[in-house]
Amino acid sequence: MLHTDDDLNWRALFLDKIKTFIFLGVHLGCIGVFFVPFSWKLVLIALLLYLVRMFGITAGYHRYFSHRTFRTSRWFQFLLALLGLSAGQKGPLWWASHHRRHHLHSDTENDIHSVKQHGFWHAHVGWILSSGLEEVDYSNVKDLQKFPELVWMDKYYYLGPLLLVFFLIIVGLIVQGLNPQTPLTPAALIVWGFFVSTTFLYHGTFFINSLCHMIGNQRFKTGDESRNSFLMAIVCLGEGWHNNHHFYPASERQGFYWWEIDPTHWVLKALSWFGLVWDLKSPPPEILKAQPTVD
Repeated sequence: MLHTDDDLNWRALFLDKIKTFIFLGVHLGCIGVFFVPFSWKLVLIALLLYLVRMFGITAGYHRYFSHRTFRTSRWFQFLLALLGLSAGQKGPLWWASHHRRHHLHSDTENDIHSVKQHGFWHAHVGWILSSGLEEVDYSNVKDLQKFPELVWMDKYYYLGPLLLVFFLIIVGLIVQGLNPQTPLTPAALIVWGFFVSTTFLYHGTFFINSLCHMIGNQRFKTGDESRNSFLMAIVCLGEGWHNNHHFYPASERQGFYWWEIDPTHWVLKALSWFGLVWDLKSPPPEILKAQPTVD
């Protein structure tokens, strides 16, 4: 069956509206904090789910799937993909494909989320809501495409957030059954554990695309606007050393020096002691000795 240009344009517009509705819906869900019982336990749960899923993005989607900066087993690769999937930022192949394109064309007119080229709003969230970037360019993720489980997860990426919501509902029902007076109700767990946690997770990740190409220092000459930010390194578990990363993307460590905090690297290093990951790539001495730029 052939589709006319009008049909394709209508479908693209409809897809944009659906994605925007879901994205805004997650944010609006945060209003639920005013309608469920408050507990510091809920805040802690939101924080823990933020950190675990942020690790799924930083260690999994970014440092492993996008840049292959360390090696791991197939089952642990699956676990990293599952954690990333639960963050609500689509599938591992989609994420890696677009990120590899970003590095190839950083801050040029072909960069899909460049502040310099497209402005703050597009670099921050506009690009991920665009129907024009819905498809996966498999030509630059052939190394990932050979794993059928990753391809399947990429196709049904929406199952990740749905499974998290289902898990929170089950936990809430069990806890409430044991203690009817608990503030950890299914509704409260969904509001804090999913809506609040995911909203902060969205913007923590997206600020690397936007703010880290605007604010901070440029230690190295990279030919783009990538910058290092101590604050974003805290928020995104070490991803804030963005200028370092653009200077030498092959490094698993993004905090190149001992004083640059990099929690994602610390966790991966600890996992390597148990043989769960290995061959963590570090910047070679000549990279660390490269002449810094003057801010």
